[in-house]
Amino acid sequence: MIGAIAGDVIGSIYEFDGIKSKDFPLFDDRCSFTDDSVLTVAVADVIMHGGTYAKRFQHYYRQYPGRGYGGFFHGWAELPEPRPYGSFGNGSAMRVSPVGFAFGDLATVLAEAKRSAEVTHNHPEGIKGAQATAAAIFLARTGNSKDDIRSYVEHAFGYDLGQSLDALRPGYEFNETCQGTVPAALLSFLEASDFEDAVRNAISLGGDADTLACIAGGIAEAFYGGVPLPIKEQTLSRLDSALRSITEEFAARFRSAPWG
Repeated sequence: MIGAIAGDVIGSIYEFDGIKSKDFPLFDDRCSFTDDSVLTVAVADVIMHGGTYAKRFQHYYRQYPGRGYGGFFHGWAELPEPRPYGSFGNGSAMRVSPVGFAFGDLATVLAEAKRSAEVTHNHPEGIKGAQATAAAIFLARTGNSKDDIRSYVEHAFGYDLGQSLDALRPGYEFNETCQGTVPAALLSFLEASDFEDAVRNAISLGGDADTLACIAGGIAEAFYGGVPLPIKEQTLSRLDSALRSITEEFAARFRSAPWG
């Protein structure tokens, strides 16, 4: 899941920038983790240590306030007994990467992705976005080709992955929905030549940069066998000790490759 966190950190300063180029510094002194990383770690925490997603999300929200959470999530996180609010926002997909790495068969990945999503994002599109992302990660880490991944996602979830990034980029705008984010992030991975290129592709769309890069980064990590060490080190250095501890524990338990 470090690939997802790396994408979030790298994209954090471009979220509202509208950048349409792949030519930008990969890391900047202003780069930091956002709610994407916080909730990704929360999902990993539940997978490793148990508990409910709802309670764990609320705990991490209180530990890391002001990290860019959506307005509806703010209200949900403050409730004593939170209930799902029908969201189809991209939050369900941005936090799901640990699910794709942790489980040994696709059916379980899909079921767990749904479970992680529906505590907040119980709209069918919110669940679909989480499942498509987790499935792509699972397929990528288990040796499937990009064509296999594209075909599965298109047929299972109905996303159109036939457009090129060059065709998509000029008219692409900031979009916080799963249906507006997940296909674009998948295309960013599918057209990439390596991990870094996937992240650059995602940010270059000029949209919700940290979340696009978070989703693309998680899939790219799985497909390319990890995160290049310099990117991994830069990313981990921007996490506090608690987030880093869970991230490293997860990587050690569910390591997919020497870099990861």
